[in-house]
Amino acid sequence: MFGISGLLYIPDYITSDEESTLLKTINKQQWDNTLSRRVQHYGYRYDYKARTVTPEMYIGALPKWLNDLAVQLHNDGLCEEAPDQVIVNEYQPGQGISAHIDCESCFGPRIFSLSLGSTAIMEFTLEGKPKKEILLDRRSLVIMYGDARSIWKHSIPARLKDKGIERGTRISLTFRNVEKDF
Repeated sequence: MFGISGLLYIPDYITSDEESTLLKTINKQQWDNTLSRRVQHYGYRYDYKARTVTPEMYIGALPKWLNDLAVQLHNDGLCEEAPDQVIVNEYQPGQGISAHIDCESCFGPRIFSLSLGSTAIMEFTLEGKPKKEILLDRRSLVIMYGDARSIWKHSIPARLKDKGIERGTRISLTFRNVEKDF
């Protein structure tokens, strides 16, 4: 899809009511403000500086509201086992995240990103190839595996608009499986 092997986009993966409930629940939780954006960690804390996850970073089972989504991903046949780690990122207009590949030794072969609240463009780059863009609509789910997971870098450019569409506050829920070969 989109000219990238291993990239799957599912529009309206959740309903508008589910999105509203999730946003209310997320905003009642404790935010970590140590990055340039606000984040919440569930299951395992991720060390951004060391780019690693260790057994000591386990912070407990996913809360029910996230576990239900993780189980839904599994029940929908999108992963072999329900994810056990979630990072919630808040992006205000003008914020983004630089091009990266999620730590391959830390996390399993599939990365799931659920977008809430606002749209944004995700860019995919691979040296020697034209840049690819995908508009992440509210309530959409992006799944990265294979080449999309392991060789294409992905980013959310830090800007106020995407193709003339003004950004609002976007919340992304990134679901992953922690590799247990610590």
